[in-house]
Amino acid sequence: MVLSDVDIKEEINKGSLKIDPYIEDSLQPSSYDLHLGSKFVVFDNHDTDIIDVKLKNNNTRIIDVTDKGYFIIHPNNFILGSTKENIKIPNYLVSRIEGKSSIGRLGLIVHATAGYVDPGFEGTLTLEMFNLSSIPIKIYIDMKIAQLSFFEMKSPSSKSYGEYKNKYQGQIDPTESLLWKDF
Repeated sequence: MVLSDVDIKEEINKGSLKIDPYIEDSLQPSSYDLHLGSKFVVFDNHDTDIIDVKLKNNNTRIIDVTDKGYFIIHPNNFILGSTKENIKIPNYLVSRIEGKSSIGRLGLIVHATAGYVDPGFEGTLTLEMFNLSSIPIKIYIDMKIAQLSFFEMKSPSSKSYGEYKNKYQGQIDPTESLLWKDF
């Protein structure tokens, strides 16, 4: 079952679902609008010819655009961003992050594949951003960038995301792939 705005607000008021900061105007009929944070992971591909999934990627760096207030994503460029909101999902809900249609209509993808948020997840959400357009796109800190919808499970999970071996629990900034830890 998809949660409506009434259900989402009820979960927040109970304290079981946490969204910090919570902005009332970001509540939509069946989702919550998420805002863009100020840090981005960019890939320095000028000195590598391959990403080996068994090895820690040392070809990235974090850029903080707090002073500038914006980031420009060039055509066919892939970066990682993050939400301003820190969320905590109870063990009886799952969530999906989706791009906003206004962003998609510009040619900007905000999550390449990983749109699923497990029960018990805590932290900011990393955005896998790609510019499909043929021209650069300028995005701004605090702009509405994505939306989060919530689904109630038939029964609560036996363990939350944080109790399983996971790599991203508690992340605060955009977090690059930690797939290498699986090997």
